[in-house]
Amino acid sequence: MNKDKKIFVELAIVVILVVVGFWIMGKSSTAPVVDKSGAEVTPVEDVSEGSVNVGVPAASISYTQALTKYKDARIQLDMDCRANPNNATYKNNSSIMIDNRSDKVRTIKVGSTFSIKAYGFKIVNLSSATLPTTWYVDCDGSQNVATILIQK
Repeated sequence: MNKDKKIFVELAIVVILVVVGFWIMGKSSTAPVVDKSGAEVTPVEDVSEGSVNVGVPAASISYTQALTKYKDARIQLDMDCRANPNNATYKNNSSIMIDNRSDKVRTIKVGSTFSIKAYGFKIVNLSSATLPTTWYVDCDGSQNVATILIQK
């Protein structure tokens, strides 16, 4: 095999490996959720009081589906109740995902007060008769961890 063909074959192999690598990484858009013991946890929607889906069977929407559907309407709360993002604007009567990434049940206030299971999430509705209005998000004992501006 001449030198040019050998370089071409090596380059083709590298390109194929890179494409396969990106394809494999793309298949898993979210890292698995792991608790303190290292066990994998499957987050499901917490459909208890406060959720727009009260009474719907648990896991009516998977975590991956919720991440996709609410990618631009999600507030994630970490182990220390820090919110990301901590400042957001949404339209009135829209739904957002409150995502608890803690191994603890959290008491959350977003308009009303409710709890979210460990590693769970809840879909909540933002609705106000007075617009624009500002709601503050509280997480357990931490107040105002996020600010939500609700507009027309």
